[in-house]
Amino acid sequence: MTKRQAILRSAMASSLMLLAGLATTPQASAQTQAPAVAQPRATDLSSQERRPPRRLRIYPRSNPDEVSPRFNPGPNAVRDCTATYVQEYRPSGTVIVPRMSCYWRRG
Repeated sequence: MTKRQAILRSAMASSLMLLAGLATTPQASAQTQAPAVAQPRATDLSSQERRPPRRLRIYPRSNPDEVSPRFNPGPNAVRDCTATYVQEYRPSGTVIVPRMSCYWRRG
């Protein structure tokens, strides 16, 4: 080993020791200081307002065969329905589907 290589190795070792000392200094000073209050980190979820979940009221039907919406169309009422075919545009292509609309009228 030449004299130059020995000097380079000792300089490298001393610089590594200096860096190691600097890396441990903040930890030591942080332990001697009073602990800081932890600040909550802002994230996408924490920035949203928190609400309790909504409660939905579910009313059971007395007769499952009833027409919805429930109302009394009156005596002698007739259900008038119109059925047609309409085009729907879907990713697989255009398709023709049946549509039906109904309403109550007096009979």
